[in-house]
Amino acid sequence: MLTRILLLLIFFGLMLSGAHAEQAPGRDLRVIVVGGNSNYPPYQFLDKNGQPAGYIVDLTRAIARVMGLQVEIRLDDFGKILKGLDSGDIDILEGLSYSEARAKEYDFSTPHSIIVQAIFARKGTPAVKSLEELKGKKVLVHRGGGMQSYLQERHYDLNLVLTDSPRDTLQHLAAGQCDYAVVALLPAMHIIREDKLTNLVPVATNVAPQRYYCYAVKKGNAELVAQMNEGLSILKKTGEFNQIYDKWIGVLEPQRTSWVTVAKYAALVVIPLFLILAATVLWSYSLRRQVAQRTESLSNALAELQRNQQQLVQADKMAALGILVSGVAHEINNPTGIILMNMPTLKKIFRDAERILDRYQEEEGDFALGGIRYQRVRQEVPLILDEIQDGAQRIKKTVDDLKNFARKDDEARKELLDFNHVVQTAVRLVDVATRKLTNNFSASYGERLPKVFGNEQRLEQVVVNLVMNAGQALPDPTRGISLRTSHDAGSGRVMLTVHDEGTGISPEHLKHLTDPFFTTKRENGGTGLGLSISANIIKDHGGEISFDSSPGKGTTVTLALPAAVAGSEHGQ
Repeated sequence: MLTRILLLLIFFGLMLSGAHAEQAPGRDLRVIVVGGNSNYPPYQFLDKNGQPAGYIVDLTRAIARVMGLQVEIRLDDFGKILKGLDSGDIDILEGLSYSEARAKEYDFSTPHSIIVQAIFARKGTPAVKSLEELKGKKVLVHRGGGMQSYLQERHYDLNLVLTDSPRDTLQHLAAGQCDYAVVALLPAMHIIREDKLTNLVPVATNVAPQRYYCYAVKKGNAELVAQMNEGLSILKKTGEFNQIYDKWIGVLEPQRTSWVTVAKYAALVVIPLFLILAATVLWSYSLRRQVAQRTESLSNALAELQRNQQQLVQADKMAALGILVSGVAHEINNPTGIILMNMPTLKKIFRDAERILDRYQEEEGDFALGGIRYQRVRQEVPLILDEIQDGAQRIKKTVDDLKNFARKDDEARKELLDFNHVVQTAVRLVDVATRKLTNNFSASYGERLPKVFGNEQRLEQVVVNLVMNAGQALPDPTRGISLRTSHDAGSGRVMLTVHDEGTGISPEHLKHLTDPFFTTKRENGGTGLGLSISANIIKDHGGEISFDSSPGKGTTVTLALPAAVAGSEHGQ
């Protein structure tokens, strides 16, 4: 009988041990083949000697050096390079525009560049301001490039004329084969300068959402993407990233005007000044207008550059967050899955063991297991197993909430939502942080709220931001935060109110809270993007967000979303 009990306990212990060791893979010392576009200056191109050159080429070589990688850079027609990646002849592309469609086939690194698209035309051609104005016209576009995919995916009614490269696109435009072309701004300006295509000018910029330019591999090669991300991070910290950028991008800054040109224009101005006084007045007025226009243009360009830089930094942070959450979720889900998978088996084993142990107790009298009397073991072990299973399920739920929050969502994907469920999920996500900021957090959820139509992850992002802002406004943990959901039947809107007993906001700052990059927490690392992004999300959902605050009396934020109407297209 004792032998049977020992065998049972050994089997019980083996079932509980699910850990296993994994050996870290060794560094891959093989040559990594890096593909790129041979005609996309200044990012990547073949120089006069037929050798790879350009901004991303230098960046790739620098990453290989700091990461100890051996690389072979191959530049060719973009279509051939992309096929080489798909066939496995090429390991990684050093430049591919990110899109949701491409993300289904490839894994992308953090962005190393931002591509701005522009419409080009010959001088004297009627100007256009957007892609909508090109409908019905012949438009030159680079075959296989990001803009061809963008226009086709959105079904723009354009008569596209495809070329083999951006250089061919601009040369065809300069020769009069079409009136307009859509090309990336920076490569186009580089080609126009080198090929002396002086009859071409950009007539509209930022005509499409800015494209993030990244390294890309086939799905599943996450290790190589991680190495490139690490190399980019090192180059940014050492300053070498900026040196490479200035070498290739800085050369496209406006060139100084020569003294001969200055003398020519001075003569054209001075002679009329001496001839006619009236012409002097008119010319001065015209010159002042030109200076004002140029100043405004330069100011706008500087502001645009700052916005692009902030977007690139934010994209880098969000990519890092996604990698962190994905890794943590993977490491937590594995042991949690083992617990949940094995727990039903352990319960069955214990139920079967009870009968044997009960007979043993009847025959031999009371005994101990692990220092605990059997009668207590019989009562406590089922409860312990239930608690372990419940705890594992709670861990899995928390990890799923984190993954859903950090996951890239499809802006067009909206559905009917239980608003109370959205708010409760967001509160769970910030539970640990909230308990550190306040000892007095309360939440009240309205009953029988009508559903709202929206994107769950984006609405969770807004609620998380509002609760965290409320907590950060508290001077000490004794101050409280209260959250309440309700339904305003008169306006047909679902409401969320978040009130904090914090320091409040001064009247001059209140009206600027949702302005991009405006923040009162700059010294604490605030970027001023949180409330701006939240306001845009609520506006996209047809709702409103308002603030009521005064210094020393706390702040109340009210969020209102339209309730889904039964029978409408949103409610179907």
